[in-house]
Amino acid sequence: MSFSLVGLLNFASPKAPRSRRLASGLSYGERPRQKLDLYGPRSAAAAAPVVIYIYGGAWNEGDRRDFAFVARWLAALGYLVVVPDYRVLPEVEYPVFLEDCAEAVRWTLRHAAEYGGDASRLALIGHSAGAYNAVMLALQPAYGVADAIDAVVGLSGPYNFYPFDVPISIRTFSGAAEPLATQPVNLVSSAAPPMFLASADDDTVVGPQNTAALARRLRERGVAVTERHFPRFTHPSTLLELGSLLSRHSSLAGEVAAFLARTLRLAPSDGSAMIGPGEQGAGR
Repeated sequence: MSFSLVGLLNFASPKAPRSRRLASGLSYGERPRQKLDLYGPRSAAAAAPVVIYIYGGAWNEGDRRDFAFVARWLAALGYLVVVPDYRVLPEVEYPVFLEDCAEAVRWTLRHAAEYGGDASRLALIGHSAGAYNAVMLALQPAYGVADAIDAVVGLSGPYNFYPFDVPISIRTFSGAAEPLATQPVNLVSSAAPPMFLASADDDTVVGPQNTAALARRLRERGVAVTERHFPRFTHPSTLLELGSLLSRHSSLAGEVAAFLARTLRLAPSDGSAMIGPGEQGAGR
C-alpha cells in the first residue's frame, strides 16, 4: 500500500472519541523532518504511560500525519502517544534514520511529563521499516536509549535480511561498515525488553521468517516474546488492524492492547477503553 493511500485511509478512519491531539509539528531537532505530533487520552486521572509509534515506508517515505488513526487508537486506550517523522532516503542512509528516531525518544524522555506522560513506562511500536527501527533502538545500546525502553511491538518487520539482495536494502545498508551489525537477530541479548512480534502469512514484502527468526533468538536469550502469525494477512494488514477503517476485527488489536497494558502497567479504567477494535473478534 502506498503512503498516499495510507493518508486517504487515515482521513477516512473515524477519530477515536476518547483521544485528542495535544500538539502538532513540535521540533525534536533542527532538521526540517525532525518533528513530531502528540496525542493523549481525552481524560486521565494520572500520568499516562508513553508509546512512540514509528512508521514504515522502506526507509524512503512516510509522513507522521498519515498515522493519526494509530495514535488516536492508542491514546484512547490511555497512552500518551508520540509520532515522529525522521529523515529518509535519499537525504540519508543507515544509520542516520535510526539516530533521528533515537533523538525523538530522548526528546520524549525529557518532555513527556509536560503533556501528562510518564516516560518511566515507555514502549515503541513500529510497522515494517518502522518495526526495524524500533527493535534496533531497543537492542543496540550505541543509540543511547535502550535502557529506557520497556517494551516493543514489531509488526511485519525485517529483522534478518542479510545478505542484502533487493534494491531497497542494497541502497540503504550497503555502505554499512559492519553489515552483520545492521541485523536485529545479531544484536539480541538477555537485556532486551519484552517484545510482541506479529507477521502476515501472505506477506510478500517482508517475509514472516523475519519475525520467526527474531522471536527464536529472543527466546534463546531468555527474553519474554509473544510471536503471532496471521493467516490471509498481507503486509499492510498488521498495521490496518489498529484503529483503521479497514480493520478485519481479528484478535491482533486486542492482543497488542493487552501486551502494552501488562508491560507498561496501565491503570485500569472502567474497562471500555481497554477494548481495541477486534478484541471481541473471531481470533486469528
